[in-house]
Amino acid sequence: MDELSEKIEELLEKPYWVIDVLPEQVPPGSGGQYFAIEEYWLTEPRASALRQKQLDLILKLNCYRDIIADGLGKNPAPSVLSELIGKQRLNILTDGALIVTDPDFTHITVFDSDEALLRLIRPIAASEGLFLWQPRQGG
Repeated sequence: MDELSEKIEELLEKPYWVIDVLPEQVPPGSGGQYFAIEEYWLTEPRASALRQKQLDLILKLNCYRDIIADGLGKNPAPSVLSELIGKQRLNILTDGALIVTDPDFTHITVFDSDEALLRLIRPIAASEGLFLWQPRQGG
């Protein structure tokens, strides 16, 4: 395992935040139909629209911070990120934090972020119609 992979594995064990289409975690036993709606959002054309929001968030963040995308190196071209964001899981390192996108989920996960990075992500997420929140303990 190379140094970057080891760092990613270490960060996956850290506290995390979620950038999501929903403003907060859906409580267990909720009366809604979360899984049916999540499946709906993950089908076209909604999935492409969601991936575009996620890509735009990462590109806006990259205007302020260097990013290192697993397998793509430092500050990959926007066109390269655009090509991959909806097709595969991406691990992105920035300011000691790990940002994970996955085409099978409607959210992005941010592991081990400091307050400065969260203060930057929050308005960028809002500009894309997304929300930043921290899951309940054990959730």
